[in-house]
Amino acid sequence: MNEEIKKAIEVISKGGVILYPTDTIWGIGCDATNEDAVKRIYEIKKRADSKAMLILIDNEVKLNYYMVEVPEIAYDLIEVADLPLTIIYPGARNVAPNLIGCDGTVGIRVTRELFSKTLCERARRPIVSTSANISGEPSPSLFSEISEEIKKSVDYIVRFRQDDQTKSSPSEIIKLGVGGQIEIIRK
Repeated sequence: MNEEIKKAIEVISKGGVILYPTDTIWGIGCDATNEDAVKRIYEIKKRADSKAMLILIDNEVKLNYYMVEVPEIAYDLIEVADLPLTIIYPGARNVAPNLIGCDGTVGIRVTRELFSKTLCERARRPIVSTSANISGEPSPSLFSEISEEIKKSVDYIVRFRQDDQTKSSPSEIIKLGVGGQIEIIRK
């Protein structure tokens, strides 16, 4: 796993795009602070750039860096979540502008899965995580379900967990408002 992380970091630090296992399904990722790399993922997915993509971080302490103010309820939600949870936060900052929604929000998931957590930790930056599919097609939970078109579009395919046959699902998504309002987007 260490060699795969080292190679993935090498690719994303040069503005490249990777195909990698996450705490949910297989994802396409890049340095979430690199606007050109983010744009490339939109192109690979044939996705309108008005549709948001989320970022992964390795520790909730880092939330303060990516938004103006972290709603207190966020820490409680992260702590009690027994499944991967993406939270859409207001007041996004310090990420590529094309990751920030027109309402100033960004989706962030604190990953606990070994590979993606270590990747974020060692890269010292947030990593984009979006499903490894063309927009509108089913999200692949197994590596074998990823299309050849996607595989040929990325700069590096992580070898770790390619044979894993454990079916997984996308994360739950909750949107937090400035005043602490909670909206369930996907359960």
